[in-house]
Amino acid sequence: MRIITVSREFGSGGRELGKRLADELGFDYYDKEIISAVAKGKGLDENYVEKALDHHAWRTIPMTYGRSFGLQPMQSMGTELLLEQKRVLEGIARLGKDCVIVGRNADLILEKEKPFNIFVCADRDAKVRRCMERADEKEKLSEKDILQHMKRIDKNRASTRAIISDSEWGKGESYHLTVNTTEWNLKLLAPAVAQLALKWFEQANKA
Repeated sequence: MRIITVSREFGSGGRELGKRLADELGFDYYDKEIISAVAKGKGLDENYVEKALDHHAWRTIPMTYGRSFGLQPMQSMGTELLLEQKRVLEGIARLGKDCVIVGRNADLILEKEKPFNIFVCADRDAKVRRCMERADEKEKLSEKDILQHMKRIDKNRASTRAIISDSEWGKGESYHLTVNTTEWNLKLLAPAVAQLALKWFEQANKA
């Protein structure tokens, strides 16, 4: 089984790159499917679950979470959702199939499976441009709106990782590969990243 995890800055194109990698390699792909599984497992609305996990849940997690993964009493809904997300990710790993997983701290939760971990970033202008190109016309988001949203999302992602791990979100040594998508066409970039991933797995299997 080969697992590729994709962590990313908001607006960097990490989700698209992850999907293209899965298509290129013929791997299963998990992104929104994880939210759906968590929502189903807890009997909750998917939009609520996504917002809770992405924006609020980390604030309610005891500092013991990263070391115990639930051995201490945890009463908050945010914590329950994170634990359900952990169960979903472990369930994906138990399937034993090659896959790409975007976000959800899968690189940490599935560490024992020895995944190939990618971090995707881009410069500010490129991320703003990507967000504007993909935004719903009805939203009418300004650059200021996008920058504020970008800052909030990335701060939450960094905060969650800091609570459940000693490794730093976005820092090079926390990942096997950091990809700057600023001047790249993702359709052209994906095959190159796919080849690097295959080489990494080949080398890892020989170790």
